[in-house]
Amino acid sequence: MKEFFAEVNGIKICYQIHGSEDGDPVILVHGFGSKKETWIAQISDLSEKYKVISFDNRGAGKSERPNETCTMDMFADDIIGLMDFLDIKKAKAIIGWSLGGMIVQHFLLKYQERVEKAALLLTNYKGVGGHLYAKHRHEGLELLKKDPEAYFWEGAIMSFHQKFRKQMEKDPKKKFYGLWSVEDQIRENTINPPPHNDIDNQAAALETHNTLDRLHEIKIPTLLIAGSHDRLCPKSTMEEMAQRLSNCTLKVMAKAGHGAPHSRAPEVNRIIMDFLKTSLERELESSIRV
Repeated sequence: MKEFFAEVNGIKICYQIHGSEDGDPVILVHGFGSKKETWIAQISDLSEKYKVISFDNRGAGKSERPNETCTMDMFADDIIGLMDFLDIKKAKAIIGWSLGGMIVQHFLLKYQERVEKAALLLTNYKGVGGHLYAKHRHEGLELLKKDPEAYFWEGAIMSFHQKFRKQMEKDPKKKFYGLWSVEDQIRENTINPPPHNDIDNQAAALETHNTLDRLHEIKIPTLLIAGSHDRLCPKSTMEEMAQRLSNCTLKVMAKAGHGAPHSRAPEVNRIIMDFLKTSLERELESSIRV
């Protein structure tokens, strides 16, 4: 897949476009220490109908890595800058996972008029513990250099329900849903991993994140997807978010961890695609069923 670069807020942002150029735009925002490739399990389904834009946050993947402390507003402003660069007046939806969902909250508090809908996946309204998470990621980077396989399995404990981990352990070559395998993920982790200073910069932004008292300001339709066994962003915090958002749908996935968009890709994608349907599309589907 071809990659492009946009000049946004004085830095280069790496992005990709998937699907039809004529489709309604859907923007994907990845999480802490991650990169655009993390959306492998969603892009295939979403791009069948929509023009999907995935990109590397500043300080991630192939985007420029300015050695400066990040803020949530910086991340949000980069998204609007990328939209302006691509001449996207209004996107069909913006979707964020983990830290990406936190970034989307700040984006919506500044620019919600630029999107029709939003989806927040396995995320939180607060960023408490950013420095502890950064410490864990620093240790993980050292492990990645020495033993990429051990690095993957350590992260799998935090990301996947035990039942799914057993499936991965049984056959690391298996292509789950025809999209990705354990071996694919281990290899992908070694490509453009974030250096230590980028982890610190992202952690600084994470530490300042707390939107609970402002969530009521978000008026557009918003989907929340939580995992019953998410150790990083507990479903209880997403339930609190659902109580504050005025136009919200909450879906809790049973026996799902923080990595549900990978381990439960078909279900996650179906929930998102159903949420993105227009009222007319729903009416047409209902008439066909009748």
